[in-house]
Parts: sequence; structure tokens; C-alpha cells
Amino acid sequence: MLRGYYTAASGMMAQQRRQESLSNNIANAQTPGFKQDQTSIRAFPELLIKRMESNELSTANGFRAPKNKTIGSINTGVYLQETIPDYAQGGLKDTGIATDMALINGTLPDETGSIFFTVQNAAGEERYTRNGNFTVDGAGFLTTNQGYYVLDNDGNPIATGGQTFSVSSNGIIQVDGQEIPLAINYSPNANDMVKDDENLFAMSEDGAAMEDARATAGLSYTVQQKYLENSNVDAVQTMTDMMRAYRMFETNQKVLQAYDQSMDKAVNQIARLT
Repeated sequence: MLRGYYTAASGMMAQQRRQESLSNNIANAQTPGFKQDQTSIRAFPELLIKRMESNELSTANGFRAPKNKTIGSINTGVYLQETIPDYAQGGLKDTGIATDMALINGTLPDETGSIFFTVQNAAGEERYTRNGNFTVDGAGFLTTNQGYYVLDNDGNPIATGGQTFSVSSNGIIQVDGQEIPLAINYSPNANDMVKDDENLFAMSEDGAAMEDARATAGLSYTVQQKYLENSNVDAVQTMTDMMRAYRMFETNQKVLQAYDQSMDKAVNQIARLT
């Protein structure tokens, strides 16, 4: 019976973590370039139960030979194994603002691949994003809304001097007769990336190195100026999943209450001395 407590409790904890992930998705439904998280729930490893006994042999010393009989396997519940970003393309929104840019996937050579803008975070490290909601800071550099520099193909901040510039379909910024290629990188397996703060992605330690999107064979994309890529969160589906997670949490809670009532009877009624 105690094992039932742990099984029901693990189900409640898994649904609670799933609800947290879904809540984060719905909270970012209007965040440009946001990629929703998908959760993976997995059962704990099964346990094999054996009955351990022994047979007494007719010997002078009364030797007992051990004997095991397999009863079967049991499962001890579930847990939320991981959250995986969904890199599907979001819809486009026309903003009419020159500093806004949207990355549009074309042909990707790898099924799990994805392309990103490259920025520099506060620690000077390269990070990657699909959020093209850029702006120009007081020094004339192109930045994210958090103030992180947008990088060019050489890894340097891009100086536009203002919002009077154009961006070609392959990501070349044209300002005052100068051409500055945006750093657009490609990950052959975007599942190797991990989410960082401020809607940014970082490469995991064992992930494949990022590639220059312009130099990757079989890759095509388009940069659309004055547009933003919307979040790929389906608000209606996410709300439905949140209700389902709540119902499953509630079901496990009722199972836990039933075990508690059975234990109460076992301790206070069945075991009562008369």
C-alpha cells in the first residue's frame, strides 16, 4: 500500500512540472520568436520482485538450500524526463519598423536543424535567438530589446547609426553604401541547444558546433525586414493541455486520498484490539 503512495505522488509531481512548462508557454504566446517547450514524461525503471525462501535438506547438519521464485515486475510511477523546444516556424507579423527582422526557414539539410540570429550577451558570450525584435541604442549599435549587441559575420557589433538602413533577403545590412552581413548561424541538431535567459539559446557542451548559414550546403533562408516571427505557441491547444494536466493531477490526488483512507482503516479499525 505504501508503494501506491509513491506512485500517486510521482504522478502529481510530474503533472505539476508539466503545468509549469505549459504556463511558461502561454505566458510567452506574444513573445516574438519564442519556441514552445514540449514535455516528455517517462516511467521509472521497473523493479523485479522475487520470493526468497529455502528448502531444508535431510542432512546431518540440517542444511537449508536457498530458493528464489520470480513473482513479476512492478512500476514505481512516472517523472518528467525533459523539456524539448519545438523549433517549428512561427507566423509572420508586419510591424513596419525598420529594425524588426524575421528569419524564414527555407530548405534545411537536416530534419532537426534550425537557423538563428547571433547576439552577444552581457558576459560577452555568443547566444542565438529567433527574436528579431531589434532596436538601435544611443551609440548607434543594433541591439536586442535587452541591450545585447547583434553581431555581424565577423563576430563584431553592428553599427547602423540609426534606423535608416535596409536588409536584403540573405541578411546583408546596407547602410551608407556599406554592406554588413548579419551573423546567421545554423545548428544541424537544434535539440542540442539549451534555453538561456531572455529568449536566447546556448550550445550545450556536447553539442555540434554552429555553422555559418551562408556556407552550409543545401540550406536556404530569407530575412524579412519590417516583420517579426510570432511565437509558435498554439494558445488554444496549450490551454487544453493545461486543463488535461490539471485533471490528471486531480485524479492522482484522489488516488492518494483513497490510499490514505485505507491506511486509516488499517491502523485505527482493523488493527484495533478488542
